[in-house]
Amino acid sequence: MKLATIRTDEGTRAVRVDGDTLVDLDAPDLGAFLARPDWRDVAATAAGPTYRATDVTFAPVVPRPSKVVCVGLNYRNHIEEMGRPVPEYPTLFPKWADCLIGATDDIVRPDETDEFDWECELTLVIGQTVRRASEQEAINAIAGFTALNDVSCRDWQFRSREWTQGKNWDSTTPVGPVLVTPDELPGGVRPALRIATTLDGEVMQEDNTGDLLFDPVDLVRYVSTMIRLNPGDMIATGTPGGVGAGREPKLFMVPGQRVTVEIEGIGRLDNLIVAG
Repeated sequence: MKLATIRTDEGTRAVRVDGDTLVDLDAPDLGAFLARPDWRDVAATAAGPTYRATDVTFAPVVPRPSKVVCVGLNYRNHIEEMGRPVPEYPTLFPKWADCLIGATDDIVRPDETDEFDWECELTLVIGQTVRRASEQEAINAIAGFTALNDVSCRDWQFRSREWTQGKNWDSTTPVGPVLVTPDELPGGVRPALRIATTLDGEVMQEDNTGDLLFDPVDLVRYVSTMIRLNPGDMIATGTPGGVGAGREPKLFMVPGQRVTVEIEGIGRLDNLIVAG
């Protein structure tokens, strides 16, 4: 199944995506819908009001998650381009909900940065509360996968050894357009999918999500050891090589450019960079 949160004239709604037809799931957004213990059965059988995809826009797939946990340094080629050692444990940092925007919304480039970078990321969405998950519990907790662009202000990120200040700027992080359940993806809860970023049509990143150092199940187990994961929470699994900060000379986004992130079987984020 493909699920999403859309914007309508009456507010956001959770929907099942059946091609160009969107079926209402009787919930204000996907985060609220995933909090239902029977969400899988309801999503599969829902026959509520419908919308045409051409009449709506896609909101962040989960607009207000209780947490977004991001993983750095999780593809070997990105680790190498950034000159870092291969980590023994996942490198984690938080992202706040105010950063999130929809799949086609404008990305606001802050005036305070000169180093505005892209990062395509496979992102898992939690479908049931889990803490200190076993492998099977982690598998069961993954509702599905979406795409995220972890847009980063590198000059702020590297002011200190902690990355949070470079990763949490308002209205900079598109996520969506849909959540795809694992049964529809090659590899299931460990999907192997082409992932790519383009900037004004030029390919900047291209890899396969099967190359993750720490896979989605590993990450649910690890993060849930520390803190409870709730329905709608997201874990962004890291970016492959090809970021602007890893190039020589370095290359960063400026207003007027268009950045896209595409993940096979999930969909495409297509965003214009605008001045903050």
